[in-house]
Amino acid sequence: MGASSLGKIGGQLLTETILGRLGAGDPEVLAGPRAGVDVGVLRVAPGVVMAVTTDPVFVLPSLGWEQAAWFAVHILASDAATSGLPLRAMSVDLNLPGELSDRDLATLWRAYAGACEQLGIAVVAGHTGRYAGCAWPMVGGATCFAVGPEDGYITPAMARAGDRVVVTKGAAIEAAALLAMSFPDRLRSEVGSDTLAAAQRLVRSMTVVPEARIAAAYGVRDAGVTAMHDATEGGVLGGLYEVAEASGVGLRIDQSAIPIRPEVAAVCAAAGIDPYYSISEGTLVATVRPQHAEGLLAALAKANIPAADVGEVLPAGAARTMLDTDGREVPLTPPRLDPYWDASARWTVH
Repeated sequence: MGASSLGKIGGQLLTETILGRLGAGDPEVLAGPRAGVDVGVLRVAPGVVMAVTTDPVFVLPSLGWEQAAWFAVHILASDAATSGLPLRAMSVDLNLPGELSDRDLATLWRAYAGACEQLGIAVVAGHTGRYAGCAWPMVGGATCFAVGPEDGYITPAMARAGDRVVVTKGAAIEAAALLAMSFPDRLRSEVGSDTLAAAQRLVRSMTVVPEARIAAAYGVRDAGVTAMHDATEGGVLGGLYEVAEASGVGLRIDQSAIPIRPEVAAVCAAAGIDPYYSISEGTLVATVRPQHAEGLLAALAKANIPAADVGEVLPAGAARTMLDTDGREVPLTPPRLDPYWDASARWTVH
């Protein structure tokens, strides 16, 4: 047996081991599991569909229980919101470490349920327990549901040639925020207190629910946005590649047009990681019909959400390329491993 690598599986292993075995066939499944696609879509009644997404319950105690719970909810809600449908419900399984006290459990769940309530999400089922072998940050799993009209959903597999590519907030939002919250003393000495504080404030930006809702309200499919994707593992460039792969299209991206906040650049430099390929929950990648790109950017600006037009979707068979920050045209390739995990592990050890 070969050695196993940590993190999400992909490539041939995902295709042959998982995606080739998906239980019973069902013609009401309109969008099933695919690499780079955030949600599955199931028709539940004539003209009505349900978008479904499942992820670990990811709780980082270094954020504090309330912020950690808020983030855990928004990881799931963000993926569901990229469907363009209204958020509706969540099922939650908590497999918690044995040392978690009753008091901390109550604080954690109060904040988790409160975040769901703020988003209009009802918790409809679940399981909660403490078990040996369970450890932060992966403490269970949850499924989030969004429900709406069949002609109102989109997935990352629906980008079309000619679409403009829009990115919100910028690269490595999550990587910078989590490193700043988890290693404040180390970063304070390297980037200074003001930059550290700015990076820590990005915690509440680690969600794409607000911009996904704005995009959906603006219009989907021919009326505006054709695909949305949350740039998580692999960062902005990884997310862009996943959209192209899922949709079977080419891309031409201007790397210099992708925003990078100064505090993000400073933290990533200190950690020795590439911000363009670093984990970025809170950065929405969207494709939009060309005549609607300016309208979507204006709608986002009105809500004080920074966004930029960073490129164009090309026809199937066209290359996926990027004009890099040195002005060279290079292939747009997926990351082998998100650099955030190595940096976090290195700093934890030392």
